[in-house]
Amino acid sequence: MIDLILYKTYADLRAEAAKTYINYLWWVIDPILSMLVFYLVFGLIFQRGGEGFVPFLLVGLVIWNWYKQTLSHAGNSILAGKGLMNQVHVPKLVFPTVTLLTDLTKFGFVFVLLLIFLWLSGDGIGRAYLALPLVLAVQLLFSVALAFLLAAVVPYLPDLKFLVENLLQLQFFASGVFFSTDDISERYQFWFYLNPMASLIHDYRNILLHNEWPAWGRLSFIALLSLALLTLVVKLIQRHDRDYPRVVR
Repeated sequence: MIDLILYKTYADLRAEAAKTYINYLWWVIDPILSMLVFYLVFGLIFQRGGEGFVPFLLVGLVIWNWYKQTLSHAGNSILAGKGLMNQVHVPKLVFPTVTLLTDLTKFGFVFVLLLIFLWLSGDGIGRAYLALPLVLAVQLLFSVALAFLLAAVVPYLPDLKFLVENLLQLQFFASGVFFSTDDISERYQFWFYLNPMASLIHDYRNILLHNEWPAWGRLSFIALLSLALLTLVVKLIQRHDRDYPRVVR
């Protein structure tokens, strides 16, 4: 199964790149243009932020876009793979895993560019960078758990994918992408951090912009919750593996 996942990931990346004239460059140009739009609107037109707002905004947007694309693409993956699964038996975990690896690959290019931009802007590497791989791993685990859950459920409830897009938009504005948690009253911060992405984005900014350690307690809770959810969802998909071709006809 691993060989199939790696081959299909490579094939999907090649096929996606071949659809445009500048191929793989769109993986970098597209998120840069998206971030530029948000900066023009919130940084220049509405005059939000002030000094250091550009790095602050870019960290939030890069991290959020990875999360959003992972859920949007993987959530529809089993449903989109009906053509193949109706011809030959393929373990259904292959489909969301391929989309996850595809989005992870594209995120890797953008994240490296973000790091280079931050270093050139004067945000150097500090001791807190030692925690960066752990925060990345926790976000990946959290995203995989939710993505697999959506992939498992959407074939039975196809309309759910439209609801998910709206919920993601709501979560986007509630995750602190455009504002600092310092702007939130202390009595509301507990409720704000119940949103795992708000906590993760805050941890990234602490590491990359302030050379501070992440909030270990919240990070551990997100990791344990994600691991438990992922375990249940994998079992769910495996249990219904033979049912999906009939459901998605």
